[in-house]
Amino acid sequence: MGYSTGALALSDVERALSMLEGSSATAVELSALRISELKPLLRLLGSLDLSRYDYVSFHAPSRFDAAEERAVADAMAEVAALGWLIVLHPDTVHDLGTFRQLGGFLALENMDKRKRTGRTVEELGPFFDALPDASFCFDIGHAHQVDRTMTEAHFLVREHRTRLKQLHVSEVNAGSRHDALSQGAAHAFQRIAAHVPDDAALILETPASPAELERQMAIAQAALSSLKGLESAHA
Repeated sequence: MGYSTGALALSDVERALSMLEGSSATAVELSALRISELKPLLRLLGSLDLSRYDYVSFHAPSRFDAAEERAVADAMAEVAALGWLIVLHPDTVHDLGTFRQLGGFLALENMDKRKRTGRTVEELGPFFDALPDASFCFDIGHAHQVDRTMTEAHFLVREHRTRLKQLHVSEVNAGSRHDALSQGAAHAFQRIAAHVPDDAALILETPASPAELERQMAIAQAALSSLKGLESAHA
């Protein structure tokens, strides 16, 4: 369990990693959500000390044009060579074949309701048909925003459980912004906790100060384990 660097310090991976020093986080997702962040982050990789983490993943840019796509895919192939999962928003892709080279290191993420596609099992189907080796990054906050009953979340996990390598955990508000976890969201997440693979990494996308890091991780851990644990986290 750990954090996305983009949630902690926008466009400042080094600051986010500094915030995580001394925390109990054992996983981290390096975020280059904006295309302008990609090259600076790639240049940093050789100097970052990530030895304390058992799991590292990389979030590809969430928007790029067709002319930039090949360069993005080739850069992600270099990152995948490090053994890291690459999280990609399906709605941003122009030519799915460009990313086929990533195989199982590519993880498609389900989208929030403002996006035109990638929100449901039905909408993700063609992407996984075109990329049959791809993994799945389950954004439970997106799924909760799309369907507050968590029915679609259940369908997503059931359909792609064998592909599910990582979760994004946060509360997603009506404006599609990632918020800190509330008790209501945590209890909603509990409805599908039993179906989430035990070995899936939990990456929080909740904004948090250094003082709030452990609290948010405790809530996420409890929400995706047992009701007893959930009650303890809120005690």
